Amino acid sequence: MTQLIKARENFITKEMDIVAEYERISPETIRQRMASGTVVIPCNINHKNIIPRGIGEGLKVKINTNIGTSQHCCSIQTELLKLHKSIKAGTDAVMDLSTGGDIDRIRKEIIRGSSVPVGSVPLYQAATEAVKKHNDTARMSPGQMFEVIEKHAEDGVDFITVHVGVTREILKAVDKYPRLTEVVSRGGSITLDWMEKNNMENPLYERFDELLKICRKYDMTLSLGDGLRPGSIADATDRLQLMELMKLGELVKAAKENGVQVMVEGPGHVPINQIEMNISMMKRLCDNAPFYVLGPLVTDVAPGYDHITAAIGGAWAAYFGADFLCYVTPAEHLGLPTVEDVEEGVVALKIAAHAADLARGNKEAYEWDYKMSKARKELNWEEQFRLAINPERARKIRNDRGSGDVTTCTMCGSLCAMKIMNERGERK
Repeated sequence: MTQLIKARENFITKEMDIVAEYERISPETIRQRMASGTVVIPCNINHKNIIPRGIGEGLKVKINTNIGTSQHCCSIQTELLKLHKSIKAGTDAVMDLSTGGDIDRIRKEIIRGSSVPVGSVPLYQAATEAVKKHNDTARMSPGQMFEVIEKHAEDGVDFITVHVGVTREILKAVDKYPRLTEVVSRGGSITLDWMEKNNMENPLYERFDELLKICRKYDMTLSLGDGLRPGSIADATDRLQLMELMKLGELVKAAKENGVQVMVEGPGHVPINQIEMNISMMKRLCDNAPFYVLGPLVTDVAPGYDHITAAIGGAWAAYFGADFLCYVTPAEHLGLPTVEDVEEGVVALKIAAHAADLARGNKEAYEWDYKMSKARKELNWEEQFRLAINPERARKIRNDRGSGDVTTCTMCGSLCAMKIMNERGERK
């Protein structure tokens, strides 16, 4: 029985209790929001060492970290290091997007080593195996797609991205309504190519009931992927994106009716002035399901700095109601991220999530900022390090650039405003 079904039957699970304590709200509030589908707790029954986290209405904004091998970089050790670094940096979930090496082993190792929810895109593995065997992703059989999904579920994956909104109707529209960057989603492009070459409907859409049965069996949350997300500012909020979003809204309702937890993935490249509209449309069309945004990136011209571009968009998106932010690293659009890139990406989006929590009135977020300001007023460096989003980085900068005066930094020295005002207070 899934968390969603239990919530509807007025049963509060241990997972709901854990989430409620973390969020500082009542378990009954969590149960009610889960029952309505506005909150999900991705927690596969086979992921034994997980610390559950809630995503959705009224909760703290969560972030996800993408890790995983490629065909060119296949080190399990490196990906596990990325996992541990991202958890230490404060991620709320990770996704294993591996396409190289022993994919099954990598996934199992990541799940075994992760205390946060783990997501995946099963289509990537099915496509990789089809390329190895037939040199063509379109040679996947529908049966193989479902076998891989079941395998991921059985291993303990907590949520999967599936591009079920990419249908034959969408395929026809792609040529009718041309874009600058066409389809930038890897899963979306694979699905479109498969349908065109096989002259068939998307199996995951056509056999959605079968997909829901697998999810229900393992209480695996569905993340409805945005295969037609805009990959450039020029394509933001266009007809193709909205066509898919409307289809996803129908599938959200079907998932809920079948007791399956579901969230929806959102756009990639969106200018700041369109972010509020995108969030509002998604919530309205998708029955207020939790919204998982990929950035969004608010400009196309910052390769090497796209973690900053995404943090700007992520903060705006979360303020307007997005619930789950997918991190972006400095390597976005350029290459597979290093361990250092992963850490930078997590911290950048963690800042964005916290900024949104502040703006949304989260009391815990306000208390955190208040304590930091108090520590700065008191020139209490150890307390500032403790409260920092990245304590090690803050301490290193302070130590590397320290001054002879332990109460000041090398920026202002004896002209430190805090020091001057503190001394004034002592004189009064």
